[in-house]
Amino acid sequence: MSAYVFRPPQDKAVPIVVSIPHTGVELAPDTAAAFADPATTALPMTDWHLHQLYDFLPTLGVTTLHARYSRYVIDLNRAPDGAALYPGRFETGLVPLETFDGEPIFREPPDAGAIEGLRRLYHAPYHQRLAAVLDAFEAEQGTVVLIDAHSVASRANRIHPALDHDIYLGNRDGESCDAWLIDTVGEVFADHGYRVRCNDPYKGGFITQHYGKRPGVAALQIEMCQRLYMNEDDPAVATPANFEQMQNCLVTLFATLAAVLERN
Repeated sequence: MSAYVFRPPQDKAVPIVVSIPHTGVELAPDTAAAFADPATTALPMTDWHLHQLYDFLPTLGVTTLHARYSRYVIDLNRAPDGAALYPGRFETGLVPLETFDGEPIFREPPDAGAIEGLRRLYHAPYHQRLAAVLDAFEAEQGTVVLIDAHSVASRANRIHPALDHDIYLGNRDGESCDAWLIDTVGEVFADHGYRVRCNDPYKGGFITQHYGKRPGVAALQIEMCQRLYMNEDDPAVATPANFEQMQNCLVTLFATLAAVLERN
């Protein structure tokens, strides 16, 4: 079974690619059996329902790639060598060993050999496909926008206090894309009544950092509070009214980005 789901454009392709690395819920063989607590099978660090929230993208000509497997198997938004994204700050690794609340995930951490095996099976294929898609757009059109889509529970954890804004945009403090992209995205969310903050506490992970270094790629991370489209106390529930409201906003957002790229 593939490590990811690829959604090609249904219409004329626009130079926009969306990566959703933390929406997967499947587990590799023996992963669940190694959990320190049976409650971990609830996968609390999942970006719930995002592949469904963004499922309209192919109809707008946008290429989408999303994870099939949980980040508890391997984190697709971390460097393959496990290098820290935020040195000195708590963060989860290539295979996370603690939850955002500091609770152990495994009875015994996987060793280096096991982690390398997981990297080859799940991390490498995702990034090979993502890189190939970006390569093609760069070769054909010179530039491409990469959106790395995430969501997060609003409550306080070891990374941040309780989140009082709605949308958190990250471009690695201006290193992964020019101002036009983060400004355009922020304005669309603000026009829909959402409170937006940039590069605090989320600046963008490995995907934004790594691919944003390419001269033809403008990379931006969108982190949204899960309360905007689902019940954070019951992850199985995506509240219909809020879900539809957010999806309508996202349709406007990607239509706006496509129009800006068409003009340029």
